[in-house]
Amino acid sequence: MNPSAPAPNLELRDIHLPDGITWWPPAPGWWLLLFSMVLLILLTVYIIRRIKARRLHKAALQEFKTIQQAYAQHADDQQLVTALSIWLRRVCLSFYPRVEVASLTGPAWLVFLDTGLAKTNQPARFSEGPGQVLISAPYQAVVQVDTDALLSLCQRWLKTLPRYPQTGVSQHD
Repeated sequence: MNPSAPAPNLELRDIHLPDGITWWPPAPGWWLLLFSMVLLILLTVYIIRRIKARRLHKAALQEFKTIQQAYAQHADDQQLVTALSIWLRRVCLSFYPRVEVASLTGPAWLVFLDTGLAKTNQPARFSEGPGQVLISAPYQAVVQVDTDALLSLCQRWLKTLPRYPQTGVSQHD
């Protein structure tokens, strides 16, 4: 072929380059990575929540044992009832929404404590049994308390706490 010779009229088409690589849809590897990341985040949240719940349960049980040991040393019914009342309030504020627990007093407070025991079908309750002393005894000079029944009731109540704290917005709102 002679390069200086005029080229015959050939009907050649122009070169078409392929379209550029787009970002959507991602390759299967990216989908797998995204799914793994979401799964890892959910698993991390679950584990952290479980660890916090275990710590709360353990702390509540430890504080209850401390109250029992202190009562064994001082045998003061007034001090026991006051300590249990404070302990119950603190535990409830840790496990239930503040808007449900913080404002409860008197019989309403005892009924709230009974809600956990309703699952156990036990006859001794806070509002109808030895737990009634919690609303009046801390403010009296001389207290008559069935301490064994009260401690047993509180220990049964502790076992009925929810597995995970239900902090946040009230379910009744």
